[in-house]
Amino acid sequence: MNLQLVRLLHLASPALPVGAFSYSQGLEWAVESGAVTTEAAAQLWIHDALHFALARCEAPALIALLRAWKAGDTAEVARLNAEFISTRETAELRAETLQMGYSLARLLRDLPDTPGTSKTALLDLREIAFPTPWAAAAAHWQIDELEAATAYLWAWLENQVMAAVKLVPLGQTAGQRMLVALAEDLPALATEAQRRADEQDWENFTPGMTLASCQHEIQYTRLFRS
Repeated sequence: MNLQLVRLLHLASPALPVGAFSYSQGLEWAVESGAVTTEAAAQLWIHDALHFALARCEAPALIALLRAWKAGDTAEVARLNAEFISTRETAELRAETLQMGYSLARLLRDLPDTPGTSKTALLDLREIAFPTPWAAAAAHWQIDELEAATAYLWAWLENQVMAAVKLVPLGQTAGQRMLVALAEDLPALATEAQRRADEQDWENFTPGMTLASCQHEIQYTRLFRS
């Protein structure tokens, strides 16, 4: 059995105790406002977030961090970590990546399989974005960067679809239809993320998601933290 595949499935699992299930990244406000009320609208919202936010910013950052961890360049890790945090446009989105990053970094520090150098580097960071410890684990387990980016995108996609199932609400079959349709884009998006990492071409211009996140911060009733 390919142990690297097992480790990658572990990293992408919804059972990873980082609290990803508690965030909707603005989708909850889109439902509350009436912008997303159907399966088709939910699929379009998630599609656009996947293509214009994750593939253009978060996934390239993940690949760059993975390369820095594999090279043992902790100074570059710290720089990339700070740069990624600066791309979070709202208080909720910033708090989300820092909470999940802290939770995953703490988990990795408690696992016996994590190298001491990674543990030390993570401890030295005052604030930790979620892609940073995720990339540290992927680097330690020698996971290919395209496979890592694809799995990272899948984990995000699965969480967003499950949020839509709860919020719209939609049936489980509708959720699975959305996953099947949207997952077809992941290999190409991972390749795009790799190109952007090569060219240091990060882009995070998603005003619709930003406004949704801002509105969610003052939303009266909420199930999700973002």
